[in-house]
Amino acid sequence: MKTVKPRGVAALVPALALVLGLLAGVAWAPGRGAQGEPPAAAKPAARAWPDRTLSILVTFPPGGGTDLLARKLGERLAVKLGVPVVVENRPGASGNIGARAAAEAVPDGNTLLMVNSSFAINPGVYRELPFDPKRDFAPVINVAFVPSAIVVPASSTWRTLADMIDAGRLGEAGVAYASCGNGTPQHLAGEMLHLAGVSLRHVPYKGCGPALTDAVAGQVPVAVVTASSAAPFIRAGSLRALAITAPARSALMPGVPTVAEQGFPGYALNQWHGLLAPARTPPERVRVLRDALAGIVADPAMQEQLRQLGFDPTASTSEAFRALVHADIDRYGALTAQLGLRAD
Repeated sequence: MKTVKPRGVAALVPALALVLGLLAGVAWAPGRGAQGEPPAAAKPAARAWPDRTLSILVTFPPGGGTDLLARKLGERLAVKLGVPVVVENRPGASGNIGARAAAEAVPDGNTLLMVNSSFAINPGVYRELPFDPKRDFAPVINVAFVPSAIVVPASSTWRTLADMIDAGRLGEAGVAYASCGNGTPQHLAGEMLHLAGVSLRHVPYKGCGPALTDAVAGQVPVAVVTASSAAPFIRAGSLRALAITAPARSALMPGVPTVAEQGFPGYALNQWHGLLAPARTPPERVRVLRDALAGIVADPAMQEQLRQLGFDPTASTSEAFRALVHADIDRYGALTAQLGLRAD
């Protein structure tokens, strides 16, 4: 756990609340308080919220993209709000352990949950969740998108998505594609192509890293992975990208066409990252957090840092993020039901 302390924050000065009538037998005179002290009005006022450490719960282990994003935002948020920000990793059960902790946290604005699209996929994959993903959270802001890329080894003869599709038609079993794991956005990206008529066969891996390793080695003919994780291998010349799964081309790989551009109009799967608060968090505090985070993401230097990490930065309203999360819960729920995909 790392505590990010704001720079230049003065030591907190305790404010003494003197409430008239609570101290029996105390005589008050104009301009003086009890025991000859100055009146309460002359003393420093209590600090407005936020007045103590904020926590960002991350549903994945340290070192991954979601964790790095949370820490980048936490550093800036500490400075902007003038309070420490702590990033706490709560991995496990595809993010459900951390999500439950956030859902059960005190709804005072001091706890945030960093999530990605897996948060919207899980309700369709797990029969029972210890929280309601729509009811138990207050969406704050969508801060970034991460497209997935369909990649092949550099030695592959496939140059376009059409080449891969044609190869799939020739084999009875279909083209084997590696993903970052069952129920991940990359798995669903491949299955969306399969449902559209492309002959594919899923080979799940335990993370994007192992899938990339086997793709580079030619152990699998194609992989669907996050564009950010594939980018170094593409730059090194060991992988080639056939398509991006996002609705529009990504600044990370501007020369790579989308799936939609290559004969699948309407196809889009763009993994998002954002922050939620527990339900019943006061709306005015959600606004403070949203506006602070939007200002952080809008900074050109921060945007460049996020792009270097493989993120396409954005800064939605809370209402727009709520609509996105709820729509994706319904969308992925229908897709996982169609696929018969269950994790329990």
